[in-house]
Amino acid sequence: MDRWTSTAQAKATPERLLEVLTHPQQIRRWSPVDFDIDDLTSRRLAAGTQTKVTGRVAGVPVSFDVRVLAADPERLELSAEGPIGLDVRYDLAPAGEGAEMTASVRVRGRGGLTGRVVATAATTLLSAGALDGATGRIARVAEARPLAAAA
Repeated sequence: MDRWTSTAQAKATPERLLEVLTHPQQIRRWSPVDFDIDDLTSRRLAAGTQTKVTGRVAGVPVSFDVRVLAADPERLELSAEGPIGLDVRYDLAPAGEGAEMTASVRVRGRGGLTGRVVATAATTLLSAGALDGATGRIARVAEARPLAAAA
């Protein structure tokens, strides 16, 4: 299916952006979709982490098995398998007095009524600018108070 990308500048380090991208409490501050992480056994997402995420998309309850492929100051990469497949990558790099983040989301369609409904909803959200909104919120959260103060 389609791929969406968005780039944002932040007055924060790549390490700080990674914290905002991988700590569940911080993810809730910028995610365009409300969700619950059902079985995360660590404080934050890390390479090799596997967890289940549940929420609602277009009013439809959904569950995704999430696998974190990479999580370091250069990138966060994960895949989510559920009624649709999602391939998500955040590339992080120092830039000027902060960092640049480029986000990429690819939606892989699946069969069945639920898969078609969720795929349509996800692509509609992304086409309407949900990724641009999320990258802007990630940058603002990263620029705000440090994670330890927000926890």
